Amino acid sequence: MRIDEIRALDDAEVSEQLNEQEHGLMNLRFREATLQLKDTSEITKTRRTIARIKTTIRERKILKELANS
Repeated sequence: MRIDEIRALDDAEVSEQLNEQEHGLMNLRFREATLQLKDTSEITKTRRTIARIKTTIRERKILKELANS
């Protein structure tokens, strides 16, 4: 998921995507541990998507704080 796609989502959808990606990362780690994961780069891609989502959440929080002050 690209950053512009994440920014287009509303707050509820962003938090839903974060939960979904974190759950997916946990599944990928289990699959890697049991040697069922063939493409290990999926873990890195998922971690980067989670970082993008968290960055967007933080950006929105900062913008709200600036708007209130």
